[in-house]
Amino acid sequence: MNNHTQAQAPSMSSLFSNRFVQAILLSGLFLQLGIWVRNFAILLFVTEQTNKDPFAISMISVAEFAPIFLFSFIGGTFADRWRPKLTMVLCDLLSALSVFAVLLALVFGGWKAIFFATLVSSILSQFSQPSSMKLFKLHVPESLIQMGMSMNQTIQAIFMILGPMIGTLIYFRFGINVAIAVMGTCFLLSALVLTFLPADKKVEVIAATNVSKEMKMGFRYVMSNKLFLYMGSFFLAAGMGMGLINPLGIFLVTEHLGLTAQNLQWFTAVNGVGMILGGVGAMALAKKITPQTMLLIGFVTSATSVAIMGSVNIIWVALLTQFIAGLMAPLIHISCNTLILTNAEESFVGRVNGILNPLFMGGMVLNMSLVGILKVQFPLTSLYLIASGLFLIGALAMLPMLRMKQTKQMKVANMQHH
Repeated sequence: MNNHTQAQAPSMSSLFSNRFVQAILLSGLFLQLGIWVRNFAILLFVTEQTNKDPFAISMISVAEFAPIFLFSFIGGTFADRWRPKLTMVLCDLLSALSVFAVLLALVFGGWKAIFFATLVSSILSQFSQPSSMKLFKLHVPESLIQMGMSMNQTIQAIFMILGPMIGTLIYFRFGINVAIAVMGTCFLLSALVLTFLPADKKVEVIAATNVSKEMKMGFRYVMSNKLFLYMGSFFLAAGMGMGLINPLGIFLVTEHLGLTAQNLQWFTAVNGVGMILGGVGAMALAKKITPQTMLLIGFVTSATSVAIMGSVNIIWVALLTQFIAGLMAPLIHISCNTLILTNAEESFVGRVNGILNPLFMGGMVLNMSLVGILKVQFPLTSLYLIASGLFLIGALAMLPMLRMKQTKQMKVANMQHH
């Protein structure tokens, strides 16, 4: 990357003229379509096949989320060792193969193989996602990283609204076989698009270290860096806050606002619209403010909106706070990824991502599992205030980062001497 590119002022035209950004966004479109068709078609199919068996339905979530804990750090470690473009292409191809294998099983009556498709694609995403971040680090100028992450987040937010509708429509209109075929085709198209990425750099084969040693190096790298330690604390706080309020939406609508359960869809839609506009807003803000400032705005505003959401029983106020909470989610997500990419060395991006992201997911799943118990013990308003407090803790945890200048991280050679 030459000096002229690095000095280039961030703009939408320079973002979309980047060959990597073009390919990764188009690949993201296909992946999001495949993932949402997978999520909803499989959910509806299993619900139908098991007559709404709660255990079978919960196993879908286990197949989707368990790999994040089991494979995130492992995937990040291998992403640092392997060539990122090749890793992403192979992951999409293997996802497609697993999907078509499931389709074959369905033809012969083995419907339970449907869980296999979710499990395999979720595992492979733990290798593909850190490779994608590494490619951002390699091919996107630092001045454009925040805008690129914002655009990627906006695509995901759009599919949070359109995805459930598309997945449901395909399943009920064409059935599970066509839904599975669409899923596999989307993964294949994503792999095809990724082949147009710039070629991977030739790297020397790592012979001096093994995987376990590189994992230890990754932990030491994060533990020796104050910025990543601060990030770990607010990743955990944000995940716990999200885990607390996500399952409470249905109670907010029915108990607090006195509406029917069907009205939850409007609150979800408003939140999704907020996420789309938040992604667009983050692209505009990326030109003007640092990711640290954006993150602080996201945490403080989220804390305020969640506190108001659980404290008032006026419908339009609740809808407004849902919109604001959706607006802030991309700011938090984009800022965190930007901080990882701009502060981690290229050779450690996968492992840093593999350590920090499970903290968020772990906090979220922990509190989601406790909501049932907490709901019996505390009134709804108290739970929303606790969630608001967790976002405020996240804001406090990242305050020291505002005083930190972006400095070069420890060199790989130094890490190897420990």
